[in-house]
Amino acid sequence: MCGICGFTSNNINNKSSEIIRNMCDVITHRGPDDSGYFIDKNISMGFRRLSIIDLDNGQQPIYNETNNLVLTFNGEIYNYKELKSELENLGHVFYTQSDSEVLVHGYEEWGKDLVLKLRGMFAFAIWNRTDKSLFLARDYFGIKPLYWSNFQNNFIYASEIKSILLYPEFEKKFNYRALDNYLSFQYAVPPETFFENIFCLMPGHTLEYKSGEIKINRYFDPKFDIDNSINLESAVNKIQEVFENSVNAHKISDVEVGCFLSSGIDSSYVSSYFENQKAFTVGFDFGEKYNEISWAENLAKKINLDYHSKIINSEEFWDAVPKVQYYMDQPLADPSCIALYFVAKLASEHVKVVLSGEGADELFGGYTVYNEPRVFKLYHKLFSQRTRSFLAKLVKKIPFRFRGQSFIIRGEHKTENKYIGNAYMFSKEQKQEILKNTDIITDPVDLCKNIYNNIKDYDDETKMQYLDMNMWLAGDILLKADRMSMANSLELRVPFLDIEVFKIARKLKTDLRVNKNNTKYALRLAAQKRLPIETAQKPKLGFPVPTRVWLKDKRYYTIVKEKFESEISKKFFNTDKLLKFLDEHYNNKWDHSRKIWTIYVFLVWYEIYFEEQ
Repeated sequence: MCGICGFTSNNINNKSSEIIRNMCDVITHRGPDDSGYFIDKNISMGFRRLSIIDLDNGQQPIYNETNNLVLTFNGEIYNYKELKSELENLGHVFYTQSDSEVLVHGYEEWGKDLVLKLRGMFAFAIWNRTDKSLFLARDYFGIKPLYWSNFQNNFIYASEIKSILLYPEFEKKFNYRALDNYLSFQYAVPPETFFENIFCLMPGHTLEYKSGEIKINRYFDPKFDIDNSINLESAVNKIQEVFENSVNAHKISDVEVGCFLSSGIDSSYVSSYFENQKAFTVGFDFGEKYNEISWAENLAKKINLDYHSKIINSEEFWDAVPKVQYYMDQPLADPSCIALYFVAKLASEHVKVVLSGEGADELFGGYTVYNEPRVFKLYHKLFSQRTRSFLAKLVKKIPFRFRGQSFIIRGEHKTENKYIGNAYMFSKEQKQEILKNTDIITDPVDLCKNIYNNIKDYDDETKMQYLDMNMWLAGDILLKADRMSMANSLELRVPFLDIEVFKIARKLKTDLRVNKNNTKYALRLAAQKRLPIETAQKPKLGFPVPTRVWLKDKRYYTIVKEKFESEISKKFFNTDKLLKFLDEHYNNKWDHSRKIWTIYVFLVWYEIYFEEQ
């Protein structure tokens, strides 16, 4: 795992070396073991290395035989040995044993079609010294990040936004459009970022830059292609076979590899392949609901893991918020990213690489919300849209909660008109109440329409999965996984998000993913062959963080209140509305914890990136 950055310019001068080194130094956490640079009159390229494969000879940049192609690369290619053999048979000569070198020779041989041959996680840049062109690529699901900016004949790219901000001529400006989307989704929705004129290269995309022109191409779309001939038994066998193959591929390394372990099926299934190897868990001292350590510890004993755990106390969690938001580059209101920071920190004290369970929910139908279409099917059949809307408006006016209220509200609209992903923080109407600048406000549903229009023939459950793979997975799940592991110089690998695993997942019928019996139905049965039944069938818990409890504590209520009353807060929000949310939650009138946390995190982040000098 590494960090890359670079810039092209018609005015490369003697300051270029200092600039690229500064851009690299700010992401040293991504690669503390080594650095490398390529500088000529057209481009400066930088690289930070976390040594995982070919420890002695894998330094970058890496070149082809004629030195006309220059590569910097962040990630791992798991089929590099097969590709290397193929390229050698075609006459290419290698000078390292690294997976990185496969990319530069592969690009020389296959051009941009190289990406279609790769199995792995990657974000890389290849400079062609002959035609002065730059080629950028990002992996299928967006496991590895890549950002870019283009202004005044300067093209800049980097693994993290903070590198781009150090380019001297770049003018840092706040992007209000990102705030609007963040308030609804809890993350900055790609390709937009919180910085004007900095964009995220989307998952499954390449970018070509030449003579000031930019061409972006999508080479991968995670669409489902259901095969009705695959029955339950066949599905379970196929999942078991491909996942074991994926885990073994993801364990390839010249350094020790460990795994994360929670009480859920995803990381537990991964950990079942780690007998006598290290596993890591964190939890909170707030009872079993917020502490998975006992579950994980019991499993670790049963499958013989070298188990390590840590209890996160309240004070250190809150103290870590600014540090985490700095490493995130952009505000992320998912509190589990802070817990992830601590488990990555724990793991980094023992290993350089870990495997984790991200992606299983999106590929195999794991979120409980995916059951909603089945639950609402009869309700939608009995009542028209007009009647459902009338009932929803009626119950929203009732000043107290009652059983069935949430069902009526959520059952108002069809999936495409209500589901924007796993987190739905502020609606368009709520943003109208809290934001001072109402001109930026949009309906979050509109942002999802293009994705839904791409899959009109899917059933509702599959539509929800496809939307999450295109938005939530890269915008939240994989973003925090990359940033929190890299903040601790730890490589995190995700064997569920393997292209070969996806080829099986995309074929599964809906009821093999989500049905009345369970979520991730076929996956659970496959995992059950290696895990205790109580683990394989355990309901989805996520990574619970006790924010709602803390916000009823006077100490943390006061911390948030001070932020809500600050000058920064007054710049963006109607603070009386924010304080009302906070007081209602503190007095146990309503659970506003997620909305409160969303705004608090933004204010912490803004102070770091726009107020501190």
